[in-house]
Amino acid sequence: MQIKNILAVVGFALLAWLLLDYQAVDQQQTLTIGGPFEFTSQDLSKDGFMYTRMQVAEALVDVRPDGSLIPKLASDWLVSDNGLEWRFSLRSGVSFHDGRPLNADAVVYSLQKAMAKPGVVQQLPLERLYADAEQVVVELSRPYKPLLSILAHYSLAILSPSSYDEQGQVVALSGTGPYQVALLAPPHKLNVRRFPEYWGEAASIEQVHYLTGHRAESRALQAQSGQADLIYTLDPASLDLLERADNVWVHSQSIPRTVLLKLNNAHPYLNNKQTRQALSLALDREGLSEHVVRVPDSAAYQLFPPALGHWHLSELAEKQRNLALAGELLKQQGWQLGSDGVLEREGERFRLNLVTYADRPELTVLATAIQAQLAEIGVEVEVVVDNSSAIPARHHDGTLELALIARNYGTLSDPLALLVDDHLQGGGDWGPMNWSSPSLSELLESLMSSDGEQDRQLTRQAALLLADELPLIPVLFYTQQVAVNQRVQNFQFDPFELNYRVAEMSFAN
Repeated sequence: MQIKNILAVVGFALLAWLLLDYQAVDQQQTLTIGGPFEFTSQDLSKDGFMYTRMQVAEALVDVRPDGSLIPKLASDWLVSDNGLEWRFSLRSGVSFHDGRPLNADAVVYSLQKAMAKPGVVQQLPLERLYADAEQVVVELSRPYKPLLSILAHYSLAILSPSSYDEQGQVVALSGTGPYQVALLAPPHKLNVRRFPEYWGEAASIEQVHYLTGHRAESRALQAQSGQADLIYTLDPASLDLLERADNVWVHSQSIPRTVLLKLNNAHPYLNNKQTRQALSLALDREGLSEHVVRVPDSAAYQLFPPALGHWHLSELAEKQRNLALAGELLKQQGWQLGSDGVLEREGERFRLNLVTYADRPELTVLATAIQAQLAEIGVEVEVVVDNSSAIPARHHDGTLELALIARNYGTLSDPLALLVDDHLQGGGDWGPMNWSSPSLSELLESLMSSDGEQDRQLTRQAALLLADELPLIPVLFYTQQVAVNQRVQNFQFDPFELNYRVAEMSFAN
């Protein structure tokens, strides 16, 4: 081999080594995962997604890929006729990673700690939670239909009592999953190893390493070089590179996540429906779908993607881009085009900041394209790339004007709980800002105890109201792109992003 070729190989290997933050491992028995998301703690209310994805922690209830709910650590449950008492029986023979047995007292202790934390769990109309022999009993003050979907959420995964310190903080996370923590190095690295006493089918792969990588091109290089087996959240530019690699294939799948514009609906430029409609009409969603994210037919004209069943309105007509109508709606609000092509009203320019984040790499590219599209109707947008945490922070301090986000409406498998948190519970860090609707609130209250045909009718009315009022402007339905090394067999994908399902995978050799 020529010297220059040797140097090239060595240089490439060194680059891959640096990108991976390499440490010596048995590569034959270790599956390496790369993704863009950091985790900073063992607090399940903040970072529990990482511990359920890596199959360290499990909940009472599990979510199937079709969104249906099935028993996990609970073996079954019974509900009283009035819907106020739920009794959960537990699987037998389940042990925590610290060797302690799973029992009703341990489950109640873990749930009580979780319920003291902020989040969607706070909307539960909980009257009492207690252990009755080997059953966990949840008593409610009123019927609450999304209870099971909340119990499936990562923040309510069940941990051993030994996981907590005297202040109730998680300091040594011990779950019941097929993998246990081997190395925890926030915010970038989590290594897990197979738990030999797992109650279910044993994992085939001995060790799994997760490494955070912020730059999408760096993660794609890890996939191409074989330094990582699975790379989640690829950017469109990486797809061409990986399609030419003979050791990798790309899994693409629509998930219940929507890319949308989050607006400050109290902003003087955005506080009426006509203006929001104008912004929506200015978006070339088909162009963004085809040429930016390179996922045909992903244009979104409503918040809820097809994966969410009757929340998705299949009959809803698509509102094609219409710059003339957008301009007319803005003119009705008193806006006139200035000499430089920017709208003006009473001496003020129609200028907004749009905040987005690089955790999902396509967002920054989409933000630039949307900036150009809104400029065509005279709206001047400055794009600001920040951490994802800046979105809820700016929501709370009132400085947010526009944000481009990718919101997971399947976090709880049923959007109802998220909408209740957005509109009835004063939550909504990622939902509408400074917007309320008595009609929607009434629909959500009724949905909490509806069933059958009434449930479908109320759901449809709620979805139509949101599509008409546009307190959030849908842009695209999200498609997850995963690079999979050829040595990974039986690759599994969870569209609800709660579980990497590595325990179901194996290596070709």
